[in-house]
Amino acid sequence: MQVLWFIPTHGDSRYLGTSEGAREVNHDYLKQVAVAADTLGYDGVLIPTGRSCEDPWVAASSLIPVTRNLRFLIALRPGLTEPALAARMAATFDRLSGGRLLVNLVTGGDRGELEGDGIFLDHAQRYEASEEFIRIWREILARSHAGDTYDFEGKHLAVKGAKLLYPPLQQPYPPIYFGGSSEAAHDLAAEHVDTYLTWGEPPAEVAKKVADVRAKAAVQGREVKFGIRLHVIVRETEDAAWRAAEELISRVDDATVARAQAAFARMDSEGQRRMAALHSQGKGRSRADLEISPNLWAGVGLVRGGAGTALVGDAKTVAARIQEYADLGLENFIFSGYPHLEEAYRFAELVFPLLPRNLQAKLPGRTLTGPFGEVVGNHYVPDLAGTTAKTAAAS
Repeated sequence: MQVLWFIPTHGDSRYLGTSEGAREVNHDYLKQVAVAADTLGYDGVLIPTGRSCEDPWVAASSLIPVTRNLRFLIALRPGLTEPALAARMAATFDRLSGGRLLVNLVTGGDRGELEGDGIFLDHAQRYEASEEFIRIWREILARSHAGDTYDFEGKHLAVKGAKLLYPPLQQPYPPIYFGGSSEAAHDLAAEHVDTYLTWGEPPAEVAKKVADVRAKAAVQGREVKFGIRLHVIVRETEDAAWRAAEELISRVDDATVARAQAAFARMDSEGQRRMAALHSQGKGRSRADLEISPNLWAGVGLVRGGAGTALVGDAKTVAARIQEYADLGLENFIFSGYPHLEEAYRFAELVFPLLPRNLQAKLPGRTLTGPFGEVVGNHYVPDLAGTTAKTAAAS
């Protein structure tokens, strides 16, 4: 199991849909979140992409020197860069970071945003172009280790004598992640990517996606790994977690929700359509309206595009829900929470000890000698249960 966190380059806040409690997107804050994730033992971080975000490659590059082990899942957007340039960018980042690059292939689903970026392809054409893009990208990187060139002529893209002189550290190329819910997306995943990602739908729906992509990959003679992108709201008790969920959307008014939903409706993304359908089943904003599966809450999707669901509950419950997805074959879990700095700590401290053993060794402070926790009365050291009783009695 790999657990990643999220770098909020599109903004962060204590409340969704309002500037109240909001935080400026600046390098100091992004650095704080990255260092926290690195120190806490997350395997990596997802950096979002789109016109609502700071550029992911520039942001991630700035975080290389302040982190040690953290891997960066960075978007490649077919149409915004040529595959040969994208290959050089990836190889350079991988070399300078010591092999810490993960690549997120993003086809895009917002026609308005895409046209603003100069991309005028419909849904089917974007997947054709994405297939050609990732094919060229993979081949250039894979052949770079032997110094070979690559020729390709497709419907949308072509290269002749493409060559990369500085190969990536990871061979044959940094791992490729990709998410999409349409049939074209599943076909692309089966043929070209290493890890297929789904947004947080109920387990039964996720199981259908996994089965379809796995079957399509088998036809190609390939195996694909699977992962999920979710928000998380975890507290020491169930009641506290659900209060926090309701508090997160407590400042959102109906007009803001309506504007957001109208914008999402104009997108031609099947994944976004499925996200919107999850919370549109309810007519209000209570737990009963938005809990679409046990402890799976669709409130985030009222105003946030993309991943719109969160796991909500106490640590044991959240860990159990994560295990339910793991039992479906998911290995990669990409989480986030508001605000991202505090929630990175909260999730690691409460949930990491309940996840598979390989994560437990990464808990903060486990490589140090202690004492752990604030010394009580300038003398007594808290034990693992958080008390000083035994120490005090012994003294």
